[in-house]
Amino acid sequence: MKKHGLIPFLLLVLLLAACSGNAAGNKEYPTNNIEIVAPASPGGGWDLTARSLENVLTGQDLVKQNINVVNKPGGGGEVGWQYLKSQDSHTLAVNSSLVLTNNLLGQSELTYKDFTPIATLATEWQALAVPADSKFKTASEFLEATKKDPSSIKIGVGPGLGNDDHLSLVQAASEFGINPSELNFLVYEGGGDVVTALLGGHVDAVTTSLSEVKDQHLAGKLKILAVSSEKPVKGIEDVPTWKEAGVDMVFPHWRGIMGPPDMTEEEIAYWDKKLSKLVETKEWQKVLDNNDWEGFYKNSKETKAFLEEQHALYQKLVKDSGLIN
Repeated sequence: MKKHGLIPFLLLVLLLAACSGNAAGNKEYPTNNIEIVAPASPGGGWDLTARSLENVLTGQDLVKQNINVVNKPGGGGEVGWQYLKSQDSHTLAVNSSLVLTNNLLGQSELTYKDFTPIATLATEWQALAVPADSKFKTASEFLEATKKDPSSIKIGVGPGLGNDDHLSLVQAASEFGINPSELNFLVYEGGGDVVTALLGGHVDAVTTSLSEVKDQHLAGKLKILAVSSEKPVKGIEDVPTWKEAGVDMVFPHWRGIMGPPDMTEEEIAYWDKKLSKLVETKEWQKVLDNNDWEGFYKNSKETKAFLEEQHALYQKLVKDSGLIN
């Protein structure tokens, strides 16, 4: 080849190589199947959240890749979240306040800062309930009596201290001027056992998820004195919020989703786009309605700020509760 023809030829080769390198390096995320980790056994709230996400994202054709839900139970989320930490951006995991409290209570070295915040999706609300024939007719009556003699009022909670059921009442008590570490909590295996104990007269009150006591309240078998929502809950508008009962607090029992460390801005933006669409669908609204959840969507940036706020709150609550010094 003549010298004057060689230069254009070499330029063409370099241009093609650059284009091909660009194409290989700029494949749009996601390039593989998506995995959503439910850090618990099938059947619970985390599992339901993960499978609902998969159903709506796939059913509404929001995500083209296959989505697989995998259960990684153990350690109150620890097993699933340790697994997530070692994966790439094609794996996400459902989370809740336990990603904060596990660390604050010394049960895990993981913190929310070890992960990439993606979204906050939904919330349940907490409820304070008493037997239908209880002498306590209002939440303030219950708190006044508890303030006078904390040890005399038996309060059922499950499955352990330090969870949202427990800490929601810790916050209410603290706001009311009660030392929460003096409250007399009896710990049961789960929400169903807590309600059974209340109906059987073994405790004076229970603090639990609203979904555990809503049907019994509507049936007149027990009475909900307060809910931790910002406004009255649809279907039980007669039940006051804590604010309406004179206690300045709102306490969400939220669930969200997070990714492994060091996700790129482009990867985060992808999920902001997809999940903002998901929460507007009728199918997602059905998920909320069917499970007595409420929409609580926050995008990645809002979720990062929310987690920081929640961490500060939970740090105070676990100290107030006497669980840590």
